Amino acid sequence: MDLRSLIRDVPNFPKEGVIFKDITLLLQNPDALKETTNTLFNLLNGQKIDKVVGMESRGFIFGPMLANKLNAGFVPIRKPGKLPSTTLSETYNLEYGTDTLEIHTDAIKKGDKVLVHDDVLATGGTANAACKLIERLGGEIVQCNFLIELTFLNGSSKINGYSIQSLIKY
Repeated sequence: MDLRSLIRDVPNFPKEGVIFKDITLLLQNPDALKETTNTLFNLLNGQKIDKVVGMESRGFIFGPMLANKLNAGFVPIRKPGKLPSTTLSETYNLEYGTDTLEIHTDAIKKGDKVLVHDDVLATGGTANAACKLIERLGGEIVQCNFLIELTFLNGSSKINGYSIQSLIKY
């Protein structure tokens, strides 16, 4: 199945000059949804995973599906103030300014084997911050996987110490 054909470009979203990769057509297609989940799962090559971490918000789509297939737990990483219990935060640089991510302090146990998942690897800041949070809690990152990688933004350079897998590269 040509998954790329189910991803549309939306110019000037969320701001002028950005071409947004919209995955909603892929999500609406049951066969594409199944194939995407299975292919992301197969990228792990049978590695043992205890927790799948998904970043807000589109990492919450395939992350829980992968956790289910892996018989693993799912851990959300969110923007500040969105998680109800005690959190650990990581602030990271953006092109203009900073942003922060949070994780529950009890979400990852020392030695947990962790899959980091998000829909898009762009500049790498979000994935890098997530990796730092996981490691601060004692987790061991097995792989970072993405539905889409925007290679021209060179985000993989910010997480180059980890195994990185992407289904579709632009």
